[in-house]
Amino acid sequence: MTVSPRPAPDRTVTEKDLDTLSRQLGRPVRDVVEIGARCVCGNPLVATTAPRLSNGIPFPTTFYLTHPVLTAAVSRVEADGEMARMNDRLAQDPALAAAHRAAHEAYIAERDRVGAEAGTGPVPEIAGVSAGGMPERVKCLHALVGHALAAGPGVNPLGDEAIALVAPWWTPEVCACEGAWDEAAAVPTKDLSRHVKHLERVAALKEVTVAGVDCGTNSIRLLISRPAGTDETTGAGADPAAPLADVVREMRVVRLGEGVDATGAFSDAALERTFAAVDEYARLVQRHHAGRVRFVATSASRDVSNRAAFVDGVRERLGVEPEVVSGAEEAGLSFAGAVSAVETADLGPEDLVLVVDLGGGSTELVVGTPAGEVVGAVSLDMGCVRFTERHLRSDPPTSDEVTAARADALRLLDDAAARLPLERVARVVGVAGSVTTVTAEALGLSTYEPEAIHGARLPIAEFRAAAEGLVAATRAERAERGFMHPGRVDVIGAGALLWSTVLERVAEVAGVTEAWASEHDILDGIVLSLRS
Repeated sequence: MTVSPRPAPDRTVTEKDLDTLSRQLGRPVRDVVEIGARCVCGNPLVATTAPRLSNGIPFPTTFYLTHPVLTAAVSRVEADGEMARMNDRLAQDPALAAAHRAAHEAYIAERDRVGAEAGTGPVPEIAGVSAGGMPERVKCLHALVGHALAAGPGVNPLGDEAIALVAPWWTPEVCACEGAWDEAAAVPTKDLSRHVKHLERVAALKEVTVAGVDCGTNSIRLLISRPAGTDETTGAGADPAAPLADVVREMRVVRLGEGVDATGAFSDAALERTFAAVDEYARLVQRHHAGRVRFVATSASRDVSNRAAFVDGVRERLGVEPEVVSGAEEAGLSFAGAVSAVETADLGPEDLVLVVDLGGGSTELVVGTPAGEVVGAVSLDMGCVRFTERHLRSDPPTSDEVTAARADALRLLDDAAARLPLERVARVVGVAGSVTTVTAEALGLSTYEPEAIHGARLPIAEFRAAAEGLVAATRAERAERGFMHPGRVDVIGAGALLWSTVLERVAEVAGVTEAWASEHDILDGIVLSLRS
């Protein structure tokens, strides 16, 4: 195993952090919004500061280096003349100069974000001004190192170089806190007015903000939500009964289940892709102050031989235990998320809704009442990645491949029909990327438009025609469609075939003639399950 978990540090500032920062600096700390970087032990290394201080003074140095050992080490490098050498190189190396300017632009973008987080708004007095001499020269290595630590490797190249140069005295992998400041000393007197206001806002947002992660065979998705009407500047005004509103909705195609059918294990490359997405999501969860987080893993995560590596990697990055849910649990969450897209007011007491969650490795069929009570659920071992690898290997698929895939799907659906009351189904709603992509094709969209897709109600014949077109297309032809996500190009043929086959079978059993598409699915169900 070559994957080495790197937990994402929590940037949320606490009262303890404020006391530590004040002791580190030997003076009252000012207007800290986040902890830009932490020691491996958790103590602050970098204070992320509001661009306008509470006394009204503009403050351009967003990332302020605070750790005494590190600041002393950077001072040694400065005293050795490194800034002059860097300035000479900037004048002679156009590529380095361009990277230095890009770091300047990244710094300003982050300061704008921090200003919005702090509630200071624009600070025109320092517009276009970053820190450390950027973009033309180097005049403060401490500012460059602070930015490099907060942003991560590759953003501020000269800051990265300076971190390497201080290795004789300090490295990111080793704690250097012992004896670096007096833990027993009284905390320097500080004005907590803005700190308290910010901490109260963060605490209020954490009470009402929830985050869900759905990790499937093909993609990993994040949804952060809080009640509609919440005042994001104060965290106040949240009505617990209000509908949840999206704060962040993200999706990354990571192919976690790639090759699992053949090997029975997640590949190192698939884990690396997945963990990179989890790192990104961890930062968003922290940035938007989600107080409750749930990570649900499906299908391929159930039986792989290296499941522990996956579970440990997620836990270390996101701070929560991933739940590898059963097919029945997955179906129930999908149903809860999907039913909001379906009109049910005209249904009778015996009528049921069928939700079809078509994933990468499995398809969940869940039948329930319009009120949300699940009557029955089945998880089938058919999904867009699994059927692409098992059946549709050619580009485009051959007629024999399509026939074999359809026969395999019908065999599985016959089993489902024997276990579910499909004859009582009056509404069918499909969720997940395969269904929404087929819907975009059926609607003739030139780009992916979630607002048009969510709640789209179409005759089954139109869904089938769109699916047949995607199955027959080459991968190059699929990629030309403006609504097509690049990660679905090679698997959408199988996904479209499965959606069409499910609709064909349900129409035969229940007599339904139309179906709905929903952008709300298991991810929304996960978030709804976190409401207090």
